[in-house]
Amino acid sequence: MHKAVVPTIPEFRAEARFQRTSPQKAKLVLDLIKGLRVEAAINTVAFTNKRIAPVVEKVLRSAVANAQNLSDEKGLDIDVDNLFVKTAVANEGPRMKRIRPAPMGRAFRYQRRIAHIIITVAEKKAAVVETAPIPEPVAVAAPKGKTAGKKAPAKKSAARKPAAKKVAAAK
Repeated sequence: MHKAVVPTIPEFRAEARFQRTSPQKAKLVLDLIKGLRVEAAINTVAFTNKRIAPVVEKVLRSAVANAQNLSDEKGLDIDVDNLFVKTAVANEGPRMKRIRPAPMGRAFRYQRRIAHIIITVAEKKAAVVETAPIPEPVAVAAPKGKTAGKKAPAKKSAARKPAAKKVAAAK
């Protein structure tokens, strides 16, 4: 069995690990840029009013720089203007356990969450679509046992209420 060799599209990634925000909050910003072109994603993040947005922008720019650097080193033909955000995830890192004073000498534990932000960019290839000729419609013979002249009974429409008569008030 021969497998078809499909050229793989190189992906370039960047990470920001141990960021002091919860992954849930980071995902709010990352969901805005998934699937966007890099230029549009940078503009979106630059004007996003969240505390983690500058970090996400820095990671995104790092992924683009990784694409430029690796394309120069390996001799790949990468068009940086044609890059898009393939994946943008915020995974959970280790939690910091903290203690908060509580009434009557007690203590409450709480956890500070940490996020690992990973952004992957790839080049969007122009899809070459060949249009196949549209086949002409072929007449289909009626199945045996049924005559072509008979039609199925029509469905009955819902009964309508008669329109209300307008009665002019006599003065």
